[in-house]
Amino acid sequence: MPLTQTRPPAPSRREFFGAFGAFSVFASASALGQDSASTPSQGQPEATNAITTRTIEECEKLAGIQFTLPERSQLLKSIESQIALFRARAKFGELPNQLAPAQVFRVLLPGEIIRSPSRAAADLFTRKQLPAPTELGSVDFATVEQLGTWIANGSVTSRQLVERSLARLKLANASLHCVITLVEEQALREADLLDAETRAGKSRGPLHGIPYGLKDLFDTANIATTWGAEPWRDRVPTQDAAIVTRLREAGAVLVAKTALGALAYGDIWFGGTCRNPWSIEDGSSGSSAGSASAVAAGCVPFAIGTETLGSIVSPCTRCGTTGLRPTFGRVSRSGAMALCWSWDKVGPITRSVIDTGLVLEALNGQDHRDASSIDAPFTAPRMPNAKGLRVAYDKRWFEGHAAPLKGSLDALKSCGATLIEREVNPPCDASVLITSLMCEAAAAFEQMTRTNADDALSWQADEAWPNSFRQTWFVPGIELVQAERIRRVFMEWMRGVMVDCDALILPPFAGDLLTITNATGHPTLCLREGFNAPQEPRSITLIGHPFDEATLIRVGAALEASLDVAQQQPLMPWMNAAPTPAILPNP
Repeated sequence: MPLTQTRPPAPSRREFFGAFGAFSVFASASALGQDSASTPSQGQPEATNAITTRTIEECEKLAGIQFTLPERSQLLKSIESQIALFRARAKFGELPNQLAPAQVFRVLLPGEIIRSPSRAAADLFTRKQLPAPTELGSVDFATVEQLGTWIANGSVTSRQLVERSLARLKLANASLHCVITLVEEQALREADLLDAETRAGKSRGPLHGIPYGLKDLFDTANIATTWGAEPWRDRVPTQDAAIVTRLREAGAVLVAKTALGALAYGDIWFGGTCRNPWSIEDGSSGSSAGSASAVAAGCVPFAIGTETLGSIVSPCTRCGTTGLRPTFGRVSRSGAMALCWSWDKVGPITRSVIDTGLVLEALNGQDHRDASSIDAPFTAPRMPNAKGLRVAYDKRWFEGHAAPLKGSLDALKSCGATLIEREVNPPCDASVLITSLMCEAAAAFEQMTRTNADDALSWQADEAWPNSFRQTWFVPGIELVQAERIRRVFMEWMRGVMVDCDALILPPFAGDLLTITNATGHPTLCLREGFNAPQEPRSITLIGHPFDEATLIRVGAALEASLDVAQQQPLMPWMNAAPTPAILPNP
């Protein structure tokens, strides 16, 4: 999650011990374990941790409300019963990270239905692919679609692709810090099995034999899953996450657990800062940092990322990769670290738009272990096609520093799309929505805050998780409920914005739509649009209707072909430090 807003330092916990009860600002500190509330006897000095009308008055500043002195006196009489509720809850003990709240977020509003996938299903054509590779560079930056064709016709083997991917990851990691754990022996065994199936005439689909990277917050049986954070660096699960099983069944071969910012925020993890292959002086952004970096560097054909508030879109923009953030609820998160149960989404990072659909097809499917999982059909489009589709935009999004992106509007017109100009004015400041995200995230890692294990994290800036989690203990429960109500206002507003169009087109961070659509659950596709400088790619995004990723992929693929910049590669002189094994000729 690439949050960038700066927050003031959280007040000392000691200053507010015993000061919370009548509303959640009081209760939060109490739940941290301080002594019970008390009213000082007349003529006796106040206990250090005693709740008084003065402490209530000070806490009003944090809650953004003001009470009268008689109201504070009355609150003082009833605080203890409120505190008792929170102490009772705390005694329940630590809750499993993936235990979701009873309230389950749904993307579809009452009366709203999933768009028909029939148009996507009609695109079951196979595009003509490039001839068999004759040089190594053709393989390193080939798409999943191309590699799948070459494996199927015997031009390359899964073993060859996996060996080369592992070698490039080892070489690149010295500069990029994009890998936490290499999965070498298991990957080679699986590649050999898949090659045997190929020789026997069996194929598991377009991902058969393709190596991939996995953001290191998904459980992998007997392989470390660290969440990028020091307290969990030795964590080894006993079971695979749901999507790991699905990808294996589809024939994909896991070769690396990729780096993520600690607990899915930013690009700083316990092994350093994950770097951008286009400019290794820069971080790759977060938090799917390693996934985007490894794909951009030609180390893996695709990788899996997650997004809560920009963690696919942001690193894809920085690294010039293609990312699909699917509709909330489409892809199971069972076996994945939970940051925010009603915001977290899982999606692919690739080198082409069509590839995002091929991967999503393998990931798609309802899973009853994920309370938010939806049964929504999906067929991966194979052909670019924007003809006759209506795409809306706000001209203000393409002014100032974003003016160079106007070329994407002309490109869409050339693809046969109809552009609709309109003003898109959100109902209020979208930052209000982040309240619910922060409350869920702080709840997910409550125990880390309670035990001060957050001190072990490398990143301790004001905006980093440790301070943000502590600050969130002082959010009134009323503010959380009201933020969720405003979230529904935005959902209804988004339905109005898109009522007569098939998609929106905009710069990745324009109009607060990144925050809004992460809260509403709408799908977003991010693809390379051009370059601000020879080694500085820039991106454009498309936003679609809930569960209509097929339209985004068809439009995005048409736009990608028209822009004709997807094939450019980063200059990486540091990758020439040592040779990587050749894969040709085919044995």
